[in-house]
Amino acid sequence: MITIILKPKKEESLQRFHPWVFSGAIQRIEGSPTEGELVEVLDFNRNFLAIGHFQIGSIAVRVISFVNQTIDDQFFAEKIDNAYQIRKTFGLIGSQNNTYRLIHGEGDSLPGLIIDVYDDTAVMQAHSVGMHEIRQTLANAIVAKIPEVKNVYYKSETTLPFKAPVTPEDGYLIGSQSNEINALENGLQFKVDWLKGQKTGFFVDQRENRSLLERYSAGKSVLNMFCYTGGFSVYALRGGANLVHSVDSSAKAIDLTDKNVQLNFPNDTRHQSFAEDAFKYMNANEQKYDLIVLDPPAFAKHREALRNALKGYKRLNAKAFEQIKPGGILFTFSCSQVVTKDQFRLAVFSAAAESKRNVRILHQLSQPADHPINIYHPEGEYLKGLVLWVE
Repeated sequence: MITIILKPKKEESLQRFHPWVFSGAIQRIEGSPTEGELVEVLDFNRNFLAIGHFQIGSIAVRVISFVNQTIDDQFFAEKIDNAYQIRKTFGLIGSQNNTYRLIHGEGDSLPGLIIDVYDDTAVMQAHSVGMHEIRQTLANAIVAKIPEVKNVYYKSETTLPFKAPVTPEDGYLIGSQSNEINALENGLQFKVDWLKGQKTGFFVDQRENRSLLERYSAGKSVLNMFCYTGGFSVYALRGGANLVHSVDSSAKAIDLTDKNVQLNFPNDTRHQSFAEDAFKYMNANEQKYDLIVLDPPAFAKHREALRNALKGYKRLNAKAFEQIKPGGILFTFSCSQVVTKDQFRLAVFSAAAESKRNVRILHQLSQPADHPINIYHPEGEYLKGLVLWVE
């Protein structure tokens, strides 16, 4: 195995079990690793630190083990089985729910890997060449360890580093899509399009936050901005909302929202959808709402975009404060990993201050248990949310 030697004192983060080795920490590489290859990481005195996948870029190694052990098919099968058993412990898998995240990268000690399960199909995304290279091994482990899963779809054409020397193709590694599968979440059904949809086809991470919104929806007029699959809208309807408006700039997203509403509440006249830009809709629409959901796509995917992202969150929340009724409730989120909880909260605070309205924080939200945050990898806490009471 190729060996990477760190500079003096650069071993400290690995001794704290942080799963990344940055290129600037490397003293020398003994050998010529290819991207995705397993490498051994040693400190300056050649003491063992970790084993991980080598990659080209600022993050040079993604650690998969801090123990000097054999990394083989059994190693990954045990990781998959451990993650599955944890999800069963959470009570996520049952008659009311067949949709969950099985592997959440660093949170499940498999950096660069995402796996979501929808009924009998697992959708896998690799964010590193190392995980891409062992995709069939991982697929075999999924089917071997999870009785419900019969199919594994690989979807990584857009997630691997663009300079990586690979040409990934989306497709089934095991099985096929023999029929249309609907995700079941807390007893509600959602159509999942992992072939053409965003991410793995559905945003599993908002499950508990959608359930919370349901509890606040009775008798309310609800605006769901950036609705995508209409998850919050469907929960609001089940919660007894009087009116639900779903808005997304994508006509395909609106079509999917309408299908999901129809799937759960056929011919329900309480719901209307609009394929329109969020700011254009809010500027043109004078209607006031009792409850507003702001769940935009990531405004910042890298630190260079952070400043503009914070301005965007402030502007968006300011519009919501303009359009929410007295006594209204605002669910507002950021899924940008580079935006911290404090930065997001400050952006929302600034918008609230400009509105000159009295605002109280009812809940501070995060990602659910099947999107675990490795305590040694705080960067994994990407989803931030606030539920606000607006007087």
